[in-house]
Amino acid sequence: MNQASSFAELVASRSPNLSRTEHRVARYFAENLHQILVHTAIELANAIGTSDASIIRTARALGFEGLDGMRRAIADEFSAQLTLPERLSRTILKNAGDLEQALEKTLTAQAEAISTLRSTLDAQSFRAIVHALTGAREIVVFGVGPTSAMTQYFCTQLGRLGLSGRALTSTGLSLADELLPLRAGDVVFIMAYSRVYRELSVLLNHAQALGLQTVLVTDSLERELAGRVTRVVTVPRGRADDFSLHSATLAFLETLLVGLATLMPEKTVASLDQLNRLRADLAGQAMTLPLTQSVTSDPRHGDTSP
Repeated sequence: MNQASSFAELVASRSPNLSRTEHRVARYFAENLHQILVHTAIELANAIGTSDASIIRTARALGFEGLDGMRRAIADEFSAQLTLPERLSRTILKNAGDLEQALEKTLTAQAEAISTLRSTLDAQSFRAIVHALTGAREIVVFGVGPTSAMTQYFCTQLGRLGLSGRALTSTGLSLADELLPLRAGDVVFIMAYSRVYRELSVLLNHAQALGLQTVLVTDSLERELAGRVTRVVTVPRGRADDFSLHSATLAFLETLLVGLATLMPEKTVASLDQLNRLRADLAGQAMTLPLTQSVTSDPRHGDTSP
């Protein structure tokens, strides 16, 4: 990135040659990289309290042809992020055993990420996504690596609402078997970050060939994939030093679940009633009784300990 190893270092190296306004804008850039990826020059100007011309001028003063060039450089930086063990090691070293510092940084980063989500997700987009999911034959949720845990969680909760959710979490050739059952009427819900890896590209191509609606949840791929998906929701991953946090993504998933339940209350209640009946059948008589000593010690109930 213009001989600098990071955007922050680039800003620091160019600061002596920037005007006062450019320095203020550049500092905002360095502290809000995700905002640059998702907002226009006018939106950034309004957030900073300057003009869109100052936004473009600052990008050029930093050595880029314009705002788009700066966005590409920032996206490339996200793509070259450290591995999880490396990020954890750096975070541990920075906190130097200070648990209060770790607590404050992490909670602040999570709050900021959710605050950003509130500013990037508008009611119209949210409504469109909820309606698309309720009308799907099947909701196919894609997420690999650490994101696969959220994928499974989201699918479980969709099932409890009476919707059909299926997780795509495989990589390599195994993904082909998970893609094969895709059919017309399905909605593909994708959580992907940093780069367009092969599995993601194949999924998008296959979904497009079937004419399926696609929803992309990402922190940095909005512009790169905008023409290949139906809708994009930018959900920032919070950062506590070098450790990525997913609290905003989980908040968005649970907001969708509440929206789905709000849109189809009768179906949701019927499904939850059925879930409770199945639980009662599995638990037997003990399901209706408190787990007291008299219950757990009674041989007629068997062992009801966890």
